[in-house]
Amino acid sequence: MMPGEERITHSAGKIAAGTAVSRVLGYLRDMLVAHAFGAGLAADAFYAAYRIPNLLRRLLGEGSLSASFIPVLSQYLHTKSKEETQELINTVFAVLTTVLVIITALGIIFAPQLVRVIAYGFASNPEKMQLTVDLTRLMFPFILFICLGALALGILNTLSSFFIPAISSASLSVAEIGYILALAPLFSPDNQIKGLAISVIIGGVGQFAVQWPKLRSLGWNLGWKFNLKHPGLRRIGFLMLPSMIGLSVDQINAFVDTICASFLEQGSITALYYSNRLMQMPLAIFGIALASAALPAMSRSVAENNIEAVKDTINYSIRSIIFILTPAAVGLMVLGLPSIRVLFERGNFDLHASLITNSALFYYSFGLPAYAITKVLASAFYSFQETKTPVKVAAFAMLMNVVLILMLMKPMGVGGLALATAISSYINSITLAYILRKKIGPLGIKKILVVLVKVSIACALMAAACMLINSYVLRTRPLFSLALAITTGLGVFFAASVALKIEERKPLLAIIIRNKPSIDE
Repeated sequence: MMPGEERITHSAGKIAAGTAVSRVLGYLRDMLVAHAFGAGLAADAFYAAYRIPNLLRRLLGEGSLSASFIPVLSQYLHTKSKEETQELINTVFAVLTTVLVIITALGIIFAPQLVRVIAYGFASNPEKMQLTVDLTRLMFPFILFICLGALALGILNTLSSFFIPAISSASLSVAEIGYILALAPLFSPDNQIKGLAISVIIGGVGQFAVQWPKLRSLGWNLGWKFNLKHPGLRRIGFLMLPSMIGLSVDQINAFVDTICASFLEQGSITALYYSNRLMQMPLAIFGIALASAALPAMSRSVAENNIEAVKDTINYSIRSIIFILTPAAVGLMVLGLPSIRVLFERGNFDLHASLITNSALFYYSFGLPAYAITKVLASAFYSFQETKTPVKVAAFAMLMNVVLILMLMKPMGVGGLALATAISSYINSITLAYILRKKIGPLGIKKILVVLVKVSIACALMAAACMLINSYVLRTRPLFSLALAITTGLGVFFAASVALKIEERKPLLAIIIRNKPSIDE
């Protein structure tokens, strides 16, 4: 690997390690929630209510804030003094906190109106509608703490600290797991779901608190300096407004999915949530890890006026995403139902819930590589402090998503919603790639296509092996057979990648084997 690729791989390895811990705990949390609440009225209300602060988290926090803040902070670190850079951080912290407090208060006040927008289909069930409103009010303070956590994440990533920010998201799972195991039995059945909502807020506080000591150990702090005229703040605000849509198109599509799912059969919103959670596992551990590591790297290259390094980072990131996430997508499509049944089918989560969840998972998985590639390409534009193009492309992709949903939701149910999201993500990524090529020159598409063809062949062999085991063994010993299918499939894929001389396997092995980040990093 070239030095730039090795640095990105090393950074992505730290993110992947922290994210893996967080995701494993997240699956344990989801299993416990599924066991306790199934896919009925309370679960639908909880996940519909959670959509609102979660969407705002992506729009105001991890999505647009990171995309606009990291390039500007990188520029300050390279061209300004430490005192000027600290002043920028303090100003952003003060203004962001003020804005978030106002948004939280408005969200609590106007929760009924927000719920009628995001889950209009609940209007026919007053009990479900009122519960969703109550849960929305309880969870809205989550947006305050989670966005402050995103600010800390942006600072630490810019300073090349990746593991602590990645693992900090596990705080949410720890809080919910602790509540379900220790406190939920003490509540009446009617109030148990409300206690779960409160645990979400505690998890948000934890995500911010975990990162604070690391930030201070690197010589930086979060002070209070309210200055709306600060030039760096104005630049971040200018970049942030359009990037709220550009980088978070997947979350906005999920928002639209929730609205439409509220008109489908009961359990549809819960099915979308669990299927998205399964799909997010490989996406977060590898796809988002690469995209998150690429943004600071590209921002540094732009600050140094090294455009070739930017193009190398884009090409390397896309090739790595294809190699990692294409087999992950195929695996989820082939082994989706047995995975759902092993993970969630117990208690109130029955076979019907598994079937509708798998319907969404199959089509969500089809778009898995596109979700990560879109983030890399959007980050490339943001590294140039260019936000107009991604927002225009995102708006077009969202329009296509809505059109496709209207066409597919009736004949395909929740599967149609997921397929529409996947197709619109491919439209987004292909369009961004075309425009970016015109902006900075060739991106090495031929090299990318060669990898895609080879990976597709390896995936076909992997899928055949998984289906063979699934057909003859899985029915008798589900957990053992699922593990055997996954292990065999991975073995076949890697053997094929060696035979086909797919060089991109080496960075993956480096992420898994060579990078062993500790909490001191």
